[in-house]
Amino acid sequence: MEKHTPTQRVFDSSNLIVYIYDKRKPLLIVTLVAIVLAAVFSAPYFIPPLYKSTVTVFPTTTNSLSKALLPQQFASRGQDILEFGAEEEAEQLLQILNSDEIRDRIIEKYHLLRHYDIDTSGRYTKTELYKTYESNISYRRTEYMSVEINVLDTDPDTAALIANDISFLLDDVKNRIQKDRAKKGLGIIEGEYFALKNEIKAYENSLTELRYKGVHDYETQSAVLNEQLATALIENPRGGAVQQIENKLDTLAKYGGTYVSLRDELQYLKEELVRLKTKYDQAKVDVSETLPASFKVNMAFPAEKKSYPTRWLIVAIAALSAFVFTLIIILVLDTIKQSRLK
Repeated sequence: MEKHTPTQRVFDSSNLIVYIYDKRKPLLIVTLVAIVLAAVFSAPYFIPPLYKSTVTVFPTTTNSLSKALLPQQFASRGQDILEFGAEEEAEQLLQILNSDEIRDRIIEKYHLLRHYDIDTSGRYTKTELYKTYESNISYRRTEYMSVEINVLDTDPDTAALIANDISFLLDDVKNRIQKDRAKKGLGIIEGEYFALKNEIKAYENSLTELRYKGVHDYETQSAVLNEQLATALIENPRGGAVQQIENKLDTLAKYGGTYVSLRDELQYLKEELVRLKTKYDQAKVDVSETLPASFKVNMAFPAEKKSYPTRWLIVAIAALSAFVFTLIIILVLDTIKQSRLK
């Protein structure tokens, strides 16, 4: 029958409980010491408690206020300003939330360099400040396509204020980005609109000059004068009326083509002006008016209980780690001892 060596018995799982019981004193002592140390060093004196505040927002689908609210005469159906955004819009909000502009404005407003107690004389002051900021302020997209703004701080009131301010800065930054683009668009449309108005005015002045020369409505005048000429030729071929009618027809022949060309071009330009006027009005609305960039589901409030550290979890992990580590050390020492005896 096969015999087990002492070393084999040490690592035999069937005897592990017995082995642990035999070594219970050092295991219990080390575990209790770890529990006490973990409880002491996780106290607020060593680890300042952090309070968590959260703001939940939903993205909107509306990018252009004018297209959402103004009549769309020459475009497709406008957007619904009450519609919730989807994954793409949520990702856009996350990008804006992670922008330098929001971070720097929060840092400046709440004096986070001093609030986080960061050494200003160090070489990597900004790096340390930004890392602390990112560890305390985070954003995530939920499974419902909303975006959560989570802020941890040693002061529950400050955490709530920062979270709410970030949600408002989100609207400001997105509207500012869109307004910058809208202003450039307005400048282009405005230039085109007034240039077209001046061109139309020049065409109207040219038509006015032709009217002074007797060309008012080329097609109607030609038909009437030809009818009058035929009548005059029948009644008195050598009369002065025939000569007068022929002079008017000569004027029509001289300026009629120009009149028709100017009139048709003017009609086309006025139609273009109506289209351009619609875009011009839309651009002015986009520059002058704004809508919130998100739907605020809930606002942050000062937390009553701390979120970090979780002392019982720290103590439990420390106790388990100490127990396992001590057990491994004892097993290693026993194995070495048995090997030497063998």
